[in-house]
Amino acid sequence: MSIEKKFTLWLLAWPIFIELFLQLMLGAVDTLMVSKVSDDAVAVVGFSNQLFMALTTLFMTVASGAGILIAQKQGSRNHEDARTIAIMAVKVSVIIGLLLSVLLCIKSREIAILFQIPANLLSLAITYISIVGGGMVLIALMSTLSTVIRNTGNTKGPMYTAIGMNLVHLFLNYSFIYGAFGFPHWGLTGVAISTLASRLLATSLLFFIFIGSFERKIRFNDIKLFNRKLFNEILRIGWPLGVNMSCWFFSQLVIFTFIAMIGAKEMSTRTYMNTLESFCFMLGFAIALAAQIQIAHLYGANRTKEAYTAAYRALKIGLVVVVINAFLLFLFGVHLLHLFTSDPAIIKLGTSLLGFNLLLQPGKVFNMVFGNSLNALGDTRFIMVTSLISMWFVATAMSYWVGVHLGMGLIGIYICMICDEYIRGCLAFFRWRGRKYLLRAEQLENQKNSQTQVTMTRATLN
Repeated sequence: MSIEKKFTLWLLAWPIFIELFLQLMLGAVDTLMVSKVSDDAVAVVGFSNQLFMALTTLFMTVASGAGILIAQKQGSRNHEDARTIAIMAVKVSVIIGLLLSVLLCIKSREIAILFQIPANLLSLAITYISIVGGGMVLIALMSTLSTVIRNTGNTKGPMYTAIGMNLVHLFLNYSFIYGAFGFPHWGLTGVAISTLASRLLATSLLFFIFIGSFERKIRFNDIKLFNRKLFNEILRIGWPLGVNMSCWFFSQLVIFTFIAMIGAKEMSTRTYMNTLESFCFMLGFAIALAAQIQIAHLYGANRTKEAYTAAYRALKIGLVVVVINAFLLFLFGVHLLHLFTSDPAIIKLGTSLLGFNLLLQPGKVFNMVFGNSLNALGDTRFIMVTSLISMWFVATAMSYWVGVHLGMGLIGIYICMICDEYIRGCLAFFRWRGRKYLLRAEQLENQKNSQTQVTMTRATLN
């Protein structure tokens, strides 16, 4: 397949969608199976996953910046630089992942207490955080390898890996929770071990794909590769992305802490709703990620007009899909909630949130498409600034005031999250319309062409 065909929106998007779908299925299987243990166990898994996602920003700073640069370098046919960037990103992620693994393994109790985990959930939280958190190096490698591979145009590799990981996780979950096939009956501890084992398999498969992802195969000796100029480029794009991601994850973690202050049932409801909502926007998110890779590739190839229109095409497709999915969830969400829990209070609260989800999901895809499009050009500082302002003041501070102080609970928190998505989406939209980075690239290309023409004219005259 030619490199241009590899970077079409559809060919990039559908494997990402399947990969995301399977990742979400992994979370849904966890939630559904753990719900058979207890609603308390569900609350622990929900909190812990928020914590782990927040910590991933520490290595995704490098991985995300590297991914965008790899797509740009591939667009400009600079394959050696793309290869070097990938190797550096993996090395840095391993170092950060190992440090986080040690921290979560030996400080699980202190972390659970810090985030106000209720006393009756403390022992479960310590067990889950220490086992799954001890494997943060695997999450670091999985995330970085997937990002690197995906930005070379190979979105099928991570998809196939996700399939294998889900099958193993499903089998081990069932075995440990129910004591099937001669396995011990370990409940939540078994879920943690199952998660760790499936991630180890996924990391091994992704590393095998990574080795052959570039024109020149990656060798063991390449571990010594380091290019200061390229690494500075990664950080220039990556550190604002890292701040942006950390803003989102940590704000969600703080919001989850607010929900914990309201009550354990609200924590469980949010965990169940988060699982159901994920199915609404995942195809839109896949399209946004595919658009980022495509736009970065087009930008690297100086095809700026195509890059500009690609964002609008992705938005149209994403909005249609997300609205349809959100409406289907509105119609059938109450039946899905019954699959997770029989607690009438949780079902009643979850049902009341389904209408708010109809407003939340279009705002998310609007924000994701234009935010990712700006990231693809390297305009990451703008997204960082808007995230710092909106996420912390609108989504987080207002959530406490409306949800906790005014007593509106989970519904009040949802209203604040909706406002945050639309504010950030509108700001990104107007920034994209300004075409700042695209116009600059066009001017540089025109100057380069003019200089080339002058040189050729002089050569002809001589």
